[in-house]
Amino acid sequence: MDSVYIEETSSKILYELMQYRRRFPGVETSITEEEQQVIAVQLPRIRSFIENNQRIEFVLPAFPTKSPNSNKVIGTIPDMAERLSLIFLNSLCQRIQLYYPPGAHIMICSDGHVFADLILVNDETINRYQVEIENLLHELGATHLSVFNLGDVKGLAEHTDDYDLLRKILVESYAESEAAIKEQLLQDEQGLQLYRAITRFLYEDSQQPGYSGSNAALQKDAKQRACGVIQRSWAWGNLLAQHFPAAIRLSIHPQPADSLKMGIHMMPTKDDWLTPWHGVAAKLNGQFVLMKRKDAQQHAGELVEIRGTPSHYLIEGAQTA
Repeated sequence: MDSVYIEETSSKILYELMQYRRRFPGVETSITEEEQQVIAVQLPRIRSFIENNQRIEFVLPAFPTKSPNSNKVIGTIPDMAERLSLIFLNSLCQRIQLYYPPGAHIMICSDGHVFADLILVNDETINRYQVEIENLLHELGATHLSVFNLGDVKGLAEHTDDYDLLRKILVESYAESEAAIKEQLLQDEQGLQLYRAITRFLYEDSQQPGYSGSNAALQKDAKQRACGVIQRSWAWGNLLAQHFPAAIRLSIHPQPADSLKMGIHMMPTKDDWLTPWHGVAAKLNGQFVLMKRKDAQQHAGELVEIRGTPSHYLIEGAQTA
């Protein structure tokens, strides 16, 4: 295969991804320097698919379940935020196929059951969310996307009647100790940002309507659970690396520029940490953006239903998200 074609095609594909890259807020390194680091890590991995004329495989741990906080989301099932994100991911693969015929495929590694007890969402709610994600993929004709979850792992599938056992096996088989993870997180600013962001998610999610305790108690609890969430997230990542060793690893969180994982946005948002399952889609000045439900309501957003189910917000005349 022509070496010029390989290099040009590899670079085009990486550029497609780089347009949507999530960056750590406040990072002092210039965008150009960061991009050079990303290129050094990712280009050889993409190139190996092109050299072998193979379909490019991506894995994306994502779409776990909706946040339990009604200030952030509309409900417990996928809505316009997930719909638009899945359309984006499928169209990303379609664009790649326009100049690389073998195309691309994204394996959505739904991780809701990995964290259920730590994010205070029951496994039945997560099952329903996952079923609706698969229904949405079918409805959209998203042929470039597939779903893989904890119950699909060989050797674990027979235990889907006991997700607590599945989580225990995952941690025992693929996780480092929480103490070792805390030590890693404290080594650099980006590790601290990740820990703080996960703590913030958990703290916000636990601020349920009707809660009468102290915010200090919620904050302490969120800090304790955050390390467990990161432990299991890395364990899930280790499992996926074993199952899909050659795949390009995408993430819904910002990642260091020299990481094997690359964070990507699936919808426009001003928050580098916000995800479709922690927010709502709001149509603002003709464009959909991602924001928290309470922010959409503060902009006098009108809740729109599709086929009787809450879908998104319509915000008229607003100047900013």
